[in-house]
Amino acid sequence: MTHSTSAPGAVIELRGVSKRFITPSGGVYTALQDLDFAVAPGEFCAVVGPTGCGKSTTLTLVSGLERASTGTVTVDGRPVGGITPGVGFMFQNDAVFPWKSVLDNVASGPRFRGSSKRAANLAARDWLRRVGLAGFEDRYPHQLSGGMRKRVALAQSLINEPRVLLMDEPFSALDVQTRSIMADELLGLWEQTRPAVIFVTHDLEEAIALADKVIVLTAGPGRIKATYRVDLPRPRKVQEIRFTDEFVALYSEIWEALRSEVETAYARTTAGAA
Repeated sequence: MTHSTSAPGAVIELRGVSKRFITPSGGVYTALQDLDFAVAPGEFCAVVGPTGCGKSTTLTLVSGLERASTGTVTVDGRPVGGITPGVGFMFQNDAVFPWKSVLDNVASGPRFRGSSKRAANLAARDWLRRVGLAGFEDRYPHQLSGGMRKRVALAQSLINEPRVLLMDEPFSALDVQTRSIMADELLGLWEQTRPAVIFVTHDLEEAIALADKVIVLTAGPGRIKATYRVDLPRPRKVQEIRFTDEFVALYSEIWEALRSEVETAYARTTAGAA
């Protein structure tokens, strides 16, 4: 376990970052406080913590969708001052266009960046093959299963070859079996281009199975409680690695840090509802 995550040549770096919001009643809500961490090139970083600890807010700060109240957020050494170029973002909900075919959805990124229709479609067909959706190019999102829509979203994100990939509980709506399959597919695709990843999840098993390091946030306002290296060999099979002694030991260690924060957050919600 470490408490410092500074990395030379980091792709993503947050230093002294806090984020405050004005509440409807005019008060101030602090979502994140004094966050310090970095993600190196090609590193897969998972962030876990109880509900309301600012996990998703961290992603919006890196993407440029929100601005930090204090502190600095940099991507590739440049301060984030708006929508960050070279960053892919996978949300909890599928960010697909329901009126577009699967092919047009995946080709939309390259087209937006100036590629010709032919070049964009060629690249989209290649990525649809990589995510196992060859033959589904003419389908529409409503004609696909939840797992297939997630594959479309993965292809949408990775076709642009982002240097940074932000993922906000992208598999949380899937059943357990499909979720494990998608995690394996994500790792296989990530290995091809190795973007720096911040993966937000409530699922500690998922975090350990995927990541090079796991950051535990405290109950809100979110601060870094601890950082754990995950020295499990790659390539990994998510459905198999969970049963190794090394995985079980690491899970037990991280859960000890996470459990008290989950209990704190739960106690606050029950007290507020009383």
